[in-house]
Amino acid sequence: MEVMKSFSLEGKVALVTGGAGLYGRQIVEAIAEAGAVTYTASRNLQAQELLAQTLADKGLEVIPLRMDQGDEASVLEARDAVLARSGKIDILVNNAVARPLKNGWQSDVTAFAESMRINATGVFTVTRAMGDCMSDGGSIINIGSMQGMIGPDPTIYEGCGFDGWSPDYFFHKGGMINLTRFVASYYGERGIRCNCISPGGFQAEYMPERFIRQYSARTFLGRLANGTDLKGIVVFLASDASAYVTGTNIPVDGGYTAK
Repeated sequence: MEVMKSFSLEGKVALVTGGAGLYGRQIVEAIAEAGAVTYTASRNLQAQELLAQTLADKGLEVIPLRMDQGDEASVLEARDAVLARSGKIDILVNNAVARPLKNGWQSDVTAFAESMRINATGVFTVTRAMGDCMSDGGSIINIGSMQGMIGPDPTIYEGCGFDGWSPDYFFHKGGMINLTRFVASYYGERGIRCNCISPGGFQAEYMPERFIRQYSARTFLGRLANGTDLKGIVVFLASDASAYVTGTNIPVDGGYTAK
């Protein structure tokens, strides 16, 4: 196969969880642009429908679904909807995340338990439900975080009015990296690959200029992530271009974790 054709997702069916989020939008767009039949699923169906309409205006077909990652029955219903309409699943992107801890380290333990129910148990539930019926040779992509690789750096938040003390996020994003290795082993005999992408921070409108400056100084490339930085790596891992890549964690963080 010619190398550029190996990046094509034509003929493949993909499901992206949390597709209307900051990183989810570009993931969904990238996979659809590469030619896959693309489903996006989360609890907020309206947000998925708005995303689908926005991408339809660009000539891309995206199919919105409602799915509650923390509810196995909802996950199985979404899986069955994809199979009924498209007959198979070739690509799964685990991108959905909930952030129930509002008071960081001092949050109530029930909030931590809720985070684990959705972000840990939920990821397992989705991965098993889709992986067990995935086409041989498929690809599972977990969207982790550089915060699953390192400890928090309080200096980047100095004078910004907020902090990064989110113990649940560090816990489950760290766990996602090793779950990736487990899943890669479990499904490997069927040629199904599983890899993790660990992005850095995404620049958002709410961020004060001081935080942007302090964070950016911590990276090699001198900036936060933007609305296209994950598109290439997602298509690579979803496609046959990465046919011999599995069990990996790839930081996409501008060099933050390498500094």
